[in-house]
Amino acid sequence: MAHELEIVDGKAMMAYAGDVPWHGLGTKVSPDLAPIQMMEAAGLDWEVAEAESFVRFNDQEIKTGMKSLVRVTDGKVLTNVGKNWHPCQNEEAFNFFNDFIAAGDMQMHTAGSLNDGKIIWALAKVNESFDAVDGDRVDSYMLFSNPHTYGKSIDIRFTPIRVVCNNTLSFSLQHASKNSTKMYHRTAFDPSVAKQQLGIASSKFLKYKEMSRFLASKRFDMNSLLEFYSTAFPHTAKDAVDVTPKVVADLSRNGQKAFEVLDKQPGAEFAEGSWWQALNSVTYVTDHLYGHNDNNRLASQWFGTNQTRKINAANKAVELATAA
Repeated sequence: MAHELEIVDGKAMMAYAGDVPWHGLGTKVSPDLAPIQMMEAAGLDWEVAEAESFVRFNDQEIKTGMKSLVRVTDGKVLTNVGKNWHPCQNEEAFNFFNDFIAAGDMQMHTAGSLNDGKIIWALAKVNESFDAVDGDRVDSYMLFSNPHTYGKSIDIRFTPIRVVCNNTLSFSLQHASKNSTKMYHRTAFDPSVAKQQLGIASSKFLKYKEMSRFLASKRFDMNSLLEFYSTAFPHTAKDAVDVTPKVVADLSRNGQKAFEVLDKQPGAEFAEGSWWQALNSVTYVTDHLYGHNDNNRLASQWFGTNQTRKINAANKAVELATAA
């Protein structure tokens, strides 16, 4: 299945510090590893090489005008790209964290390979946190995704994670402070440009802190809650053939799930009846119930449709909370 954690010779290409993730997959490491040490522990200490791409036609090899990105360690072709593509090597991606780690601002947290080496990620825990309400802690992380696949750009972002349920939260697009940067492969990766675009982590995290506490202070009513779920999880073709008894007739299948876990999700006791509780029911469904398995959800929540869904849900929650 697409976007699964890569397994090589029976070993998951992932390293982690702290609690065991994904049913025990990966290599447990010390939280004080240097970025390059984390890369090596995850089995990501390999490079990609560029090679001319050919097709065989009438027993002849004909140049396609494209290049193939080939993993040097095993000769695996990861993708075909144009001639002006500039790959970012894994070592460059992990070295991006060096200054932050050396300054004591972060610690390496997890790293791994998705989709058979086509997406490499590194996640570092930022030394900042806050309580949305007393006891409900949100930590800050920096995520670096380095794709070795056509059509994907380097993505570096700050990502809040709610500790009580391990929900990966999303900054609202309504915030003027930018929390992520994308860098395309048309030019060589320049870490100084990326750091300049990202700015300072604390300014982004402060914005999220303000939003979270605002949502925790505002209560929803049933009509606005149903509007929220309908926006977060609109109806799909699957809903037309769903024979599952419905809790609320107008909601989609996943809208029903969010409604059902509102008072059952981990951390439901914090800010009960608030838009913070409602928003976290959406993030809980997308992170833990949506999709076919944990690895599929991981890729989607960080890089795919679930990331966009949570951003849109955060915006809608702020809109409805402001109108309350």
